[in-house]
Amino acid sequence: MTRVALITGAASGIGRACAAKLAQVDIKVAIVDTQEDKGQQAAHQLQGYFIKADLTQPADCRRAVEKTVEQYGQLDILINNAGFQHIDPVADFPEETWDKMIALMLSAPFLLTKYAWSYLIKSGQGRIVNIGSVHSLTASPFKVGYVSAKHGLVGFTKVVALEGGEHGLTCNTICPAYVRTPLVEQQIIDQSRTLGISPEEVEEKVFGRKTVIKQQRLFEPEDVANYVAFLCSPEAWGITGATQVMDMAWTAH
Repeated sequence: MTRVALITGAASGIGRACAAKLAQVDIKVAIVDTQEDKGQQAAHQLQGYFIKADLTQPADCRRAVEKTVEQYGQLDILINNAGFQHIDPVADFPEETWDKMIALMLSAPFLLTKYAWSYLIKSGQGRIVNIGSVHSLTASPFKVGYVSAKHGLVGFTKVVALEGGEHGLTCNTICPAYVRTPLVEQQIIDQSRTLGISPEEVEEKVFGRKTVIKQQRLFEPEDVANYVAFLCSPEAWGITGATQVMDMAWTAH
């Protein structure tokens, strides 16, 4: 049976890898992003459907769901991936940045789930996968907006799992350590410049400081996408309400 997935932030990085992986297993993909050129390109390559949307706006969250259903006639899978980071001390953290981060990374998953709920229930095997972070479970300084939103996503996941279970709907959050996305690549460059060390040393001494598998200091987007595909499969029918940690033992300390 054909299934349909809506993936946010899918023009690049983890979202793009998730869309590609799901398309490989014959799931039709709706790619939601603000990056029109990259989003259209990804949709063309994956024979999917692109929806330009600013998910900090509730109306765009509703429209993303409506456009997906209008295009495909159903919605079975929701991947909440879109997000960004900002680094500043609490005292200097811009209020408008806080508002935007919470809107995109916590309110948008709620609204998309709310608007998609009836379709996911109708599916009989609805799947919601939230892309969290190791910072859903722990914290680092200067990331108050990101850490707050990602922690909130874990609580949201548990409630949705409890309410959706009787309908066969599962909801989980994947919590990876650093993933080699365009966002992280830029952070590596910035840290290299600030600390006066090579990008390789940033990966090893900064990003890899708390991980125990040193042969692979960063995950690739495809590593996360593989986990997402499993959680969306029929074989994962009983896995719900969980934080799926892939952090190379970061949080085991």
